[in-house]
Amino acid sequence: MYPTLEACVNDLERNGHLVRIREEVDPELEIAAIHLRVFNAGGPALLFENLKGTRYRAVSNLFGSLERSKFIFRQTWKSTQSVIALRNDPMRALRQPIRHVSAAIAATKALPLQHGGSVSGFKEVAITDLPLIKHWPMDGGAFVTLPQVYTEDPDNPGIMNANLGMYRIQLTGNDYATNKEIGLHYQIHRGIGVHQHKANRKGEPLKVSIFVGGPPAHSLSAIMPLPEGLSELTFAGLLAGRRFRYGYSDGFCISHDADFVITGEIHPGETKAEGPFGDHLGYYSLVHPFPLMRVKKVYAKQNAIWPFTVVGRPPQEDTAFGALIHELTGDAVKQEVPGVKEVHAVDVAGVHPLLFAIGTERYTPYTKVQQPSELLTIANRILGTGQLSLAKYLFITAEERQPLSTYQEAEFLAYVLERIDLRRDLHFQTNTTIDTLDYSGSGLNQGSKVVFAACGDKKRELCNNLPEQLRGLRDYGNPLLVLPGVVALEGPSFSNYADANQQLRELTEAIGARGPMPECPLIVLCDDSSFVGASLANFLWITFTRSNPSHDIYGVNDGFVFKHWGCDNVIIDARTKPHHAPPLVSDPAIEKRINRLFATGGSLNGVL
Repeated sequence: MYPTLEACVNDLERNGHLVRIREEVDPELEIAAIHLRVFNAGGPALLFENLKGTRYRAVSNLFGSLERSKFIFRQTWKSTQSVIALRNDPMRALRQPIRHVSAAIAATKALPLQHGGSVSGFKEVAITDLPLIKHWPMDGGAFVTLPQVYTEDPDNPGIMNANLGMYRIQLTGNDYATNKEIGLHYQIHRGIGVHQHKANRKGEPLKVSIFVGGPPAHSLSAIMPLPEGLSELTFAGLLAGRRFRYGYSDGFCISHDADFVITGEIHPGETKAEGPFGDHLGYYSLVHPFPLMRVKKVYAKQNAIWPFTVVGRPPQEDTAFGALIHELTGDAVKQEVPGVKEVHAVDVAGVHPLLFAIGTERYTPYTKVQQPSELLTIANRILGTGQLSLAKYLFITAEERQPLSTYQEAEFLAYVLERIDLRRDLHFQTNTTIDTLDYSGSGLNQGSKVVFAACGDKKRELCNNLPEQLRGLRDYGNPLLVLPGVVALEGPSFSNYADANQQLRELTEAIGARGPMPECPLIVLCDDSSFVGASLANFLWITFTRSNPSHDIYGVNDGFVFKHWGCDNVIIDARTKPHHAPPLVSDPAIEKRINRLFATGGSLNGVL
């Protein structure tokens, strides 16, 4: 149990989980490139002791593996799991009262603890004194990537009604007044949005405190999907093994445990251009107006450490966050969505674009299951639940005669494709919301969804060889079998949807004219089929991050019956489109420059 971030750093070092970097490192691109190289090699956490332009140290890759994350929380892991399980299912306490007494006591002892209003232990500094880390070449400036953003409910103030979330913060660049203004980017379905809406309605500024550092449990608490009645600050105390200590100064909440605190206000109607930023889908999120925060004060402790991570095409460090959350929350989704057995937000596809789910079919137990029915009810519930509602693609089936896991992604997809009736089992939602960071849609936050629902007996054997119908198609080449029943096909570059509709009409007619092909239910039209077919991860990333279901799904022998669309073979157009954001690409000069740390005599020599 760590009272400070430095205590965690020292413990990780003693146990072989952290390496110190002595050399001066530039926070502009160099530090992020070092992190990415070490993370991708499965390396340790990194403490940067000599960061150019700042007196403060920085640490990264703390949560770079599930093993290291569980090591950090080894003393409080089981008790925290017990409390979350109890909150998810309060009836457990009635069924087994003695067994759950300790969980109830642990939750009570984790309540936040007010320590008066002073800021002793902190020194007042400026934004420009902080580690100003630029992660990717096209980023608009320096960003905070592990902030704990604290706001209180304007209608019901106090820490027990507060929201602690992780929303990226732009510290420099664009049109922000240096040391006076910063950008706050948050997406839809976030708690801070409710608080800002209430403040706007009152015509008042929303007070915001940004905590950086402190016990690692505080960072994790800012991203936890917690059960109703368990606040982020209580969870932080549970997982840290000590109560969250705080006070107030000038009306702003100050975490006494944090290494840094930035306070400020968001005024009604005030926005400025924020971004670009290399984001977790593997592309840049572009420049858009987001809330402007007027900086009041910036505090730092004497020996403060700045924690950061680098997001990009998954898997990245935030992948371990996701695995950690899954282990901690356990069966929470079963309580949230009745009838569901498992939901998997597929990380390599960018998390929000693609969900795999297992449900149940119990509506007519007296007859043999012939088609999805309860599964459709469950699918609608999933797509109406919190962050899950941002998904574009949902593949859902019922576990029947064989065990299934959504985490065995290739096998799960094959199970669905073997059983789906493509004329009956595709269900679209158009002109709806999708992830803010997903640029495949028709506008910011705007796009569509599709449900692929399947159950019952096998309807087809999936092909394990390339079907002859897909060879030698005019203007389309290099067809490759990606998975059983799934083929990637290269097409001409995408220019606009008018041309694409004509191209796909001709393509579907050409394939249809060659005869039935039930063994290949899914075709992916792409720019580079060799890349798509090189790995399961490439296929999932390209297909589901570069397509908008309503605009980019076509079908062989397709048609409508009473407004329901179906086909014989689905084609997903996953070509790059002009409105898509550019993918993240490292700077070769920076990659060459950081080699010095891995060479003989460098701090990272022999580490990887």
